Amino acid sequence: MSFQGKQLPAELVETVVRLKNHYDEERKTGKFVSTKDAAKRTADALGIGIATVKRIMAQYKKDGDEVVVRIKERPGRPPSSMCPIAQPIVRKFIRTENLGGRRVSIGRVCKFLSSKHGIDVPKMTLWRALNRWGFSHGEGRRRNSLKEQDRIIFARREYLRAKLANRNPDGTLKRPEVYLDETYINKNHSCRFTWYLNEDGPLVNKPSGVGPRFILVHAITEDGWVGGAQLVFEAKKRTGDYHGQMNWDNFSTWFETQLLPNIPSEAIVILDNARYHNVLDTESIPNKSSRKSNYEPG
Repeated sequence: MSFQGKQLPAELVETVVRLKNHYDEERKTGKFVSTKDAAKRTADALGIGIATVKRIMAQYKKDGDEVVVRIKERPGRPPSSMCPIAQPIVRKFIRTENLGGRRVSIGRVCKFLSSKHGIDVPKMTLWRALNRWGFSHGEGRRRNSLKEQDRIIFARREYLRAKLANRNPDGTLKRPEVYLDETYINKNHSCRFTWYLNEDGPLVNKPSGVGPRFILVHAITEDGWVGGAQLVFEAKKRTGDYHGQMNWDNFSTWFETQLLPNIPSEAIVILDNARYHNVLDTESIPNKSSRKSNYEPG
């Protein structure tokens, strides 16, 4: 666990001081130091008994990182903070419950920590800790099952294998990689927020409506945008999906006249699975959105 950029717990600061002083004393006693009895060296450095060290390590070998060091509090006073080592335990529990489709509440996490790890913590203390650790409380949404279909998993693995095959041992590319994509923007698109005088009110003289829609096509490499590959044109009609304004004729013309002449001949072109990217793929598998006419002999 990294404490970079964070305030160190007092217990960790004390441990650092003890270890540093102990190793300084070892260095003064002689040129060589025996490392045979690690438990005794640890006990001497921290000022605790050997039995305590062995008991802690036995518990660590049994539970791994789930060992939680509990700090003594004043009698009758609930703990005001949680030991950082409890963070991976809570993270694993919440992820497991979410994957299993079970709702996670502060009460359930408190009960889990108390019953499974002997950690009794007030709900508000746990709530503050979850916020510090990057957790959020919101409406849970069901995962899209399409993302986990076998064909999606196989396609992703094949893509990653192909990318790894194009890497040298030092991480550099064997062949240049070119990524391309399409998007859109409306002429009157602008941020909704602005500074204004209170006496004038939030009135901005901006055009009504979103204006004409423009389709943008471009390609990029690890060195930046591909020169001469930018394509911008106005859509003939505005629909909910900008892909409706892009077709094989526009894409293939841009690909042949603006992209290929401006990239190395041995470059690998990486693109998504938009329908107008697969017009000439005779082995494409029909799906629910496929048209019968596309597969009839003509």
